[in-house]
Amino acid sequence: MFTGLISAIGEVLHVTPLAESNDMRLVIGAPTPFLAGAEIGASIACSGCCLTAVELETDRFAVQVSSESLSLTIIGGWRVGSRINLERSLRLGDELGGHLVSGHVDGLGTLVEANAEHESWRLTFEVPAPLHRFIAAKGSVAVDGVSLTVNSVSAPTSGSNHHVFGVNIIPHTHAHTTLGTLTPGDRVNIEIDMLARYVARLTETA
Repeated sequence: MFTGLISAIGEVLHVTPLAESNDMRLVIGAPTPFLAGAEIGASIACSGCCLTAVELETDRFAVQVSSESLSLTIIGGWRVGSRINLERSLRLGDELGGHLVSGHVDGLGTLVEANAEHESWRLTFEVPAPLHRFIAAKGSVAVDGVSLTVNSVSAPTSGSNHHVFGVNIIPHTHAHTTLGTLTPGDRVNIEIDMLARYVARLTETA
């Protein structure tokens, strides 16, 4: 479990396809304090994807990513030099400053607009219709692993099957996560609010 509060930005150092499979091995560099106390098998959220550290050094860790994750998240597009949001897993007793995030990506979104708005930035994302019903104004959503409050939701534009939602990010989030470097057309990992997922499931099976 995670909170969606990013504690470091990492960089992809090596990308190695694994022979005889569609899986991939990644080596990700991280600021030295980030991995302090981590052990092999630790869960680390990488831009919202919960991955298992299979090798550890003081300033980097390696993960193996399955073909399923590569096909359903933005990881398949990572290259050497790609910058990613990092968060260590939540421990009992830690402050829950964001919202409960599982690290299980529900789908992909696309940045439509990024506009300065007073002292913050308004980001507008487009998501497929199946995800949109889980996103509510003033609810929570994780975008590339960042816990955000939804400011607005709207129906699809003419000729589109996609819906959009808007969020505002403050200067700290803009500077200390990868959201500040996104440009229109960039794809992002979306994780819907955990409560919304289970409420929807209960209503479907009631």
